[in-house]
Amino acid sequence: MGKLNIHRLQETLNYLESKQRELKRNAQYDTRSTESMIKYLKKDMIEQFKLTEHLFYIKQESKDTEVFIKNVKDIIEWYPDFF
Repeated sequence: MGKLNIHRLQETLNYLESKQRELKRNAQYDTRSTESMIKYLKKDMIEQFKLTEHLFYIKQESKDTEVFIKNVKDIIEWYPDFF
């Protein structure tokens, strides 16, 4: 069960990273829908995988997607047995 959850978290993180790259690439265009999707993905990841149990400040830093991505990668590395 743990490996499956880590895999799901990693897949979700990969998708979030791709959307963040897309947002950067298309910065001069209307990116509200991509920004909304990124916001939703981060909120969903925090709730679904209970990420605040690992890093209490992750919610505070979730406004900065780059920092959020780094923190989730750290959680995967530090707590592989939790999931």
